[in-house]
Amino acid sequence: MSDRTGLREADNGHAADHAYRLIRDQILSGQRSAGEWLREGELAESVGVSRTPVREALRRLTAEGLVRHERNRGVQVQAWSIHDLDEIFGLRSVLEPWGSRLAAVTGTVDVAALDALAHRMDEVAPGGRPTDVDELTELNNQFHRMILEASDNSRLAGVVSSVIQMPLVWRTFSHYSPEALRRSLAHHHELVAALTAADPDWAESVMRSHVRAAWHSIRPGHDM
Repeated sequence: MSDRTGLREADNGHAADHAYRLIRDQILSGQRSAGEWLREGELAESVGVSRTPVREALRRLTAEGLVRHERNRGVQVQAWSIHDLDEIFGLRSVLEPWGSRLAAVTGTVDVAALDALAHRMDEVAPGGRPTDVDELTELNNQFHRMILEASDNSRLAGVVSSVIQMPLVWRTFSHYSPEALRRSLAHHHELVAALTAADPDWAESVMRSHVRAAWHSIRPGHDM
């Protein structure tokens, strides 16, 4: 490969990253609404790049589940119906409390690491207002994943991750009121306390409240 070819590919890669970040931010902020069709030409013009980087950005967004590709029609911002959300949170209400109950008695959960994650989430969302939704989402995912992995059920974490789509988590945080997010963050600290006490009933109860509160926090704005 020549130096010129390598530079051109690098430039295309940077342009694709730029397009990906901008389009993704527009979707997660609600600027691009659920069900909206995304046209390569219009996106290229608005982002300030050619169609090739936009095409690559849309492939990445499709892989993440933020958009969907429909043959012969194009790319559309993904949407979840109230029925979809009810199914997802119904499954979470069963699986995650059970995982928390198991984690409380296995003796393998790292409560110090969970406590550090809970405090870091407080820092990222002071007063219930996130300063970095991406970081808050990743910290939240780590927190929940650590509990499920400590359940000593090798299949549970995989089942839950297949139910909870990452884009849905990103967008739920954007629908939380400051009060609802403060409540959610407080649940994390109570879960740490319950797991530290090795109390399965307490851990299960808090996680169930946590999941149900999340559902009621986003349901009024369910058109996602």
